[in-house]
Amino acid sequence: MSLLVDLFGYLSIVLHGLTIVAQSMALGGVLFLVLLARPFEGELAAGPRIVARIRRLTFWSAVAMALVEALGNGLQVAVLMSTVDLSFLDVMQANFAVAALVKIGCAVLIALATLRGGWRVPSPALLALVAIELAAATATTHAAARLESSTLLLSVEWLHQLGAAIWIGGIPSFLIALAEVHDGAGWRRIGARFSRLSMLGVGCILASGITMFIAYIGSLPAFYGTAYGVMVGAKIGLFLGLLALGAGNFLVTERLRRDPNASVVRMKRFAEVEIGLGFSIFFAAASLTSVPPAVDLTQDRVTWHEIVERNAPVWPRLSSPDHDVLAIPELQARIDAQAAQQHRAASPAFVPGDGTLPPRNADDIAWSEYNHHWAGLFVIAIGLLVLAAHAGFRPARHWPVVFLALALFLLLRSDPEVWPLGKEDFMAAFRDVEVVQHRIFVVLILVFAAFEWSVQTGRLKSRRAALVFPLMVAAGGALLLTHSHQIANVKDAMLIELTHTPLALAGIASGWGRWLELRLPGRGGRIAGWIWPLCFILVGVILLWYREA
Repeated sequence: MSLLVDLFGYLSIVLHGLTIVAQSMALGGVLFLVLLARPFEGELAAGPRIVARIRRLTFWSAVAMALVEALGNGLQVAVLMSTVDLSFLDVMQANFAVAALVKIGCAVLIALATLRGGWRVPSPALLALVAIELAAATATTHAAARLESSTLLLSVEWLHQLGAAIWIGGIPSFLIALAEVHDGAGWRRIGARFSRLSMLGVGCILASGITMFIAYIGSLPAFYGTAYGVMVGAKIGLFLGLLALGAGNFLVTERLRRDPNASVVRMKRFAEVEIGLGFSIFFAAASLTSVPPAVDLTQDRVTWHEIVERNAPVWPRLSSPDHDVLAIPELQARIDAQAAQQHRAASPAFVPGDGTLPPRNADDIAWSEYNHHWAGLFVIAIGLLVLAAHAGFRPARHWPVVFLALALFLLLRSDPEVWPLGKEDFMAAFRDVEVVQHRIFVVLILVFAAFEWSVQTGRLKSRRAALVFPLMVAAGGALLLTHSHQIANVKDAMLIELTHTPLALAGIASGWGRWLELRLPGRGGRIAGWIWPLCFILVGVILLWYREA
């Protein structure tokens, strides 16, 4: 149980992100089913197949929503019971638990309503379930905790989640509908109707987003000077990417209006990337729940001068301090010496997961900067090798091997207090949230490096195997939005987050750029093939500029 408490903060963010994903897909499936798929039944020859497949997608999304919500709520209940003297029944009366039960109940009812071979539930009943589910989800947002304008903010939060469900949650159903139709007239009809529906979703998101920006951030200094503001900035950046892809799909729809035989391949591929960017936004939204709104953080904001000063380019640190001079080994050496004089067993200088922040000194900062700067050189080398491979230099196709070197480097260096450099054994270190996150990123790098090297060298010829690399890169970027550092100084932690957020955005762009290179034929795919390695190089440059002091 103590391990669960230690990892609660990070696990709750990841589970909340997965809950938002499942919720949006389930509700988006219901809305698409009611507003588009059912009307298609009598208009398109493929209408019944579209309805059947979307029912199936919605069913599994609702099942996933119920399971993830139950897991997340169970985690919160278990942690609360272990840290506060409350019984299970007492905890289940809390607002978050009641809201979770309502959400689980709605998810179960949606799953039953869309079960294959089940009865045809009237559309008003399905829409009522959507409304109740969104109301319960809104009850656990920042709006529910506000003392002022709570009714307005609750309504706005409800509208915001509705817009996400309509647009982002509806795209998987849209792709299913496109796949079932094989004529220009059908594509045009589906594209035009979903375009109008998605515009409604975009309008909901924009109107609610602007209102929440004013209510929760309120000023430009709060926007760039707080963790909440920075994460909202990441959401805005991803949202602009979604708008650009949506505009591209709108142009395809207009082309179909003029020429029914026009290709819809680009519409499908852009929609796939929209799903990925939308899911990344959901993880950014989940991260927002772990920090207070910017208007409430009036102290320790980062100033513009501090941001410029910290991010000014400097020569990278390419030499590392010795391990023995770091804060924990140095403190441990003093404790060991004192214990030896007193003829007793020495206590550990730091215990991962004990709730205290690890000590740091100037050499710890130098160690971390060295790690980031060398990681930047690795990533720049990868980007340059990819460009060389595109230019026809065949030996450069082995560029994924550089990822293996990067993974080994991070495994050895990212957590110096942990085995093999430190005294903490491999498993005990998993009590530390930051160590867990580093290990996850190392595993991601190893997996997609192995797959991509096999693809580049022809050992794996499956198209699905080729998609592992972009998916893992994009997933790594999304997870980086949830990454945090255990640093006592609030401003230093904020300045580090300001560096990691553009890294996450560039990583997400790299992954989905590679996806388009593989999936989009013609000039569009070739352009994407040159853009994503440039994003990799940008990641490397940002890492070379990384500073902690």
